[in-house]
Amino acid sequence: MANVLVVAELSEDGKLKKSTLSAITFARQALPVVGGALNIVVLGASTAEAAAELAGFGAAKIIAVEDPSLAHYTAEHYAPTVAAAAQGSSLVVATATSFGKDLLPRVAARLGAAYAGDCSGVSAEGGKLLYKRPMFAGNASGYCTLETTVQVATARQSEFSPAEPSGGSSPVEKLAKAAVGAAAARVEFVGLEAVKSARPDLGDAKVVVSGGRGLKEKFFEVMEPLADAVGAAIGASRAAVDAGYAPGDFQVGQTGKIVAPQLYIAVGISGAIQHIAGMKSSKVIVAINKDAEAPIFQIADYGLVADMFQAVPALTAELKKRHG
Repeated sequence: MANVLVVAELSEDGKLKKSTLSAITFARQALPVVGGALNIVVLGASTAEAAAELAGFGAAKIIAVEDPSLAHYTAEHYAPTVAAAAQGSSLVVATATSFGKDLLPRVAARLGAAYAGDCSGVSAEGGKLLYKRPMFAGNASGYCTLETTVQVATARQSEFSPAEPSGGSSPVEKLAKAAVGAAAARVEFVGLEAVKSARPDLGDAKVVVSGGRGLKEKFFEVMEPLADAVGAAIGASRAAVDAGYAPGDFQVGQTGKIVAPQLYIAVGISGAIQHIAGMKSSKVIVAINKDAEAPIFQIADYGLVADMFQAVPALTAELKKRHG
């Protein structure tokens, strides 16, 4: 039977990542063409909480794979198990996060499937799935069809709204053991070095404030109070990251994270095409830059030509008065 399988992404503590909901939206749009049922697979050392949360999204079943070897993500351990869970599916989908981009091409190779990555749309053409993919830093779109019996795709999170619960409760089918591949024996999870923050995750935040290279050593001195005032995640341009003013996890853009918050505030960011590719789907864009000719103003809903070292503290102070 032709089915669609969504691969859920979990955090290190076993909680469902909101990015998975964009993959469910993608899968729902593709299902009328593929036919069959929508299923979701969730992997980890403990999956009960995530499986219970996913049960309300209308899947025919939740496939829960629990195994100690899946406690921490490595593609070599996950790929064989996802490929095994995908038997009987015609389309396998995940969100195009670092997790999805790393895992699904390997799953496609195991399934002998064609792969469409970072899709910004999916539709029907001649009874086939037509995948829309951004090109040239998002300035153009390309369309492709895949000719293999099984197809694999990742969905760009910023282009697919998070799925809403559809009611009901999907049955959970437990698989007690992960599939084992030869590569898994050669790979061991050693540890994870991650930036810990009380602020929202950059990919899921409703408000993002991003800073550019011009902030220099005052990057956090300027950006943190603003982020605190609006409950925002902090992002950065690639130039700011390359210069060492912000960590790599903060990078927004074509080679960083793709975001689409309700509000995006760009501070001292000129608007290089690579950066714009990562945030132009934001609902409202505010730009603060002393250069009136900066390209960022071409896509901004609101722009302020001013010295950011004066404007941002003044804006932060006013926001604190109104929301304090």
